Amino acid sequence: MADKQYRIGEFSKLVGLSTYTLRYYEDQGLIVSQRDENGVRYYTENDIRWVGFILHLKGTGLRLNDLKRYVRLRAEGDRTIPERRDMLQKTKDDAEADIAELQMHLKVLSRKIDWYDGKVDHTIDDSESFHDYLQQFNDK
Repeated sequence: MADKQYRIGEFSKLVGLSTYTLRYYEDQGLIVSQRDENGVRYYTENDIRWVGFILHLKGTGLRLNDLKRYVRLRAEGDRTIPERRDMLQKTKDDAEADIAELQMHLKVLSRKIDWYDGKVDHTIDDSESFHDYLQQFNDK
């Protein structure tokens, strides 16, 4: 039984990308459509999974050039697994660093909100600055 074939409009809806974006991704070599006997572009279930993976990588902050490199390496086969693995590890490390930075920013925002709440409900002295308020957390 042959894979179900999706024309670009239907495929666009399935993967949540515009037809313009799909064509752009094709031009960039990120995805490869197939053509039927009339030359009409179509995609398969495997393409749905592949686009999902590409979008996951893109969502991690992987730049377009790195995505293109990954796709090229994948097309070369298993001998490029170590290089692809290294790319993914670097992307993971970068994402973890971004998360740590965001967590630090959230902590400062939470403390600033707590400080404002303390000023409003008078549990923090009117003369205590935010800088002084933060000092109590530096010792912990």
